[in-house]
Amino acid sequence: MTPALELRGLSKRFGGLTATDHVSLSVPAGTLHALIGPNGAGKTTLINQVAGDLRHDAGAIMLGGIEIGALPAWERVRCGLARTFQIAQLLPHYSVLDNVALAIEVRQGHCFRFFADARKDRRTRDQAMSHLEAAGLSTRASSAVSDLGQGECKQLDLAVALATRPSLLLLDEPMAGLSALESRKMTELLATLKGRLTMVLVEHDMDAVFALADRISVLVYGRVIATGTSEAIKADEAVRVAYLGEDDGRC
Repeated sequence: MTPALELRGLSKRFGGLTATDHVSLSVPAGTLHALIGPNGAGKTTLINQVAGDLRHDAGAIMLGGIEIGALPAWERVRCGLARTFQIAQLLPHYSVLDNVALAIEVRQGHCFRFFADARKDRRTRDQAMSHLEAAGLSTRASSAVSDLGQGECKQLDLAVALATRPSLLLLDEPMAGLSALESRKMTELLATLKGRLTMVLVEHDMDAVFALADRISVLVYGRVIATGTSEAIKADEAVRVAYLGEDDGRC
């Protein structure tokens, strides 16, 4: 079966620094694949290359068997790729519902209708509410984004990504900046999405990673040193030395 995402020898250099070094991995459809590793391992650089926010120097990015490496970020969204961010990218002076409605309008190609039409379109509003429900934020639909807490902003960022109807969702540290309670809530939300779409998760919270991931790849100095199940990664001596054995247990 064709993988939902396949990376073939993906590489990126910044002068004399190799950020990603011939990274290859395959993510089957409907699974959650986590990327972990020490700070500076190249995890966010890798996500940015897949999303189209950073051009790779070598290798190939296959989405559902189709090479997307030459496409700009917005075209990759149209192909079924979406992402969330370490710091949520939202419109703070508009309502929670408006943020999701606009994402729906853009996904449908109505870039110039903007908010007035989105607010009037009942079908768009209903769709937006369904995505807010999936992200656990339906009770805040009428709130301004500027009134949301950190955890709620992360939930809204997830709802906006879901509104583009992705087949592949890139999650760049969704637990960053959250309290222990908010992290557990986000973990539970992501668990409800498993099987509905393919996800690639970059995350520092190892409890979340081990709870969610079907498979895990470990990056060190831009290279994948191990890929396997949670149990296999925990038992891997090279991983323990390079990552899991660090003092605070975080990447």
